[in-house]
Amino acid sequence: MIERLFVRQELKKLKLEEYLRNELRRAGFTGVEVIKTPITTRIIVSVTRPGLAIGKKGKTIKILTKEISERFGFENPQIEINEVKKPELDAKACVDRMVALIERGYSWRSVVYRTIEDIMASGAQGAEIVLKGVLAGKGNRKRKERIAKGYMKKAGEQAYLVDYAKGVAVPKPGAIGIKVRIIKPEVVFPDKISIEKFLEQSAAEKAEEKEVSERKEEETQKEEPSKQEVGKEKQVESSKELAKEKVGEHEEIQSEKKGAKVGGKKGEAKEKTKEKKKVEKPVKEKKESKGKGKQREKTKKGGKK
Repeated sequence: MIERLFVRQELKKLKLEEYLRNELRRAGFTGVEVIKTPITTRIIVSVTRPGLAIGKKGKTIKILTKEISERFGFENPQIEINEVKKPELDAKACVDRMVALIERGYSWRSVVYRTIEDIMASGAQGAEIVLKGVLAGKGNRKRKERIAKGYMKKAGEQAYLVDYAKGVAVPKPGAIGIKVRIIKPEVVFPDKISIEKFLEQSAAEKAEEKEVSERKEEETQKEEPSKQEVGKEKQVESSKELAKEKVGEHEEIQSEKKGAKVGGKKGEAKEKTKEKKKVEKPVKEKKESKGKGKQREKTKKGGKK
């Protein structure tokens, strides 16, 4: 049946993970992912210290690829090393670190509180560490301690979004079981609404509106001087036209005055000529009358003779 095939694949993956954890313990092994392709089988190994996993000139990877192909039967395996950039946000890395410190003899309380502070400082939404075992010392009863900070999901489909890991530390007094749950910063729960995001969005929109309004005001201020200049040019042109009109009117008035003066002089001359003619006419008439009288006298004298 096909279910058995899936079970075999998962068992093979678990065995591979146990083998790599034992081999790459110093490199900070956190997980493995197997991707099958038609040509090769990609094995992506996540570690906190990739230098130790690669080895000198890739010696460690070559040994691992050879043993994986022989032990687990993967066809043409290719190992890729993936560096965990923030070990504080990886639950498995945190568990391994706590196990190592507790087994060296450090106090579990100081280790746990320091770890949870580092997790929250790195930007996690929430974290929870549960310890159970011989916490009070040798000869005392087992007890359980829970230290948590932030937001945590434990039920429903959304609980699969929480990064979960567990381990066992074996110091001299007795074994201590450790469980770590971490909600990473990029995880988004559909039932959780953040008011801060809405406030930030509204603030960003208001800032954009302000910028747009400021740009429009700047553009209008830039356009206004050009309009003022155009208005000034029009005023100058209109003033020039008015000055020209005034000059034309002044010239017309002066020409009319000159014409009036010339016309007055001509009228005076005509009147003088008329008066002269009036004066000259009676003189002529007198002269003519005198001449006629002399001719008559002459004719009379001639007749007498």
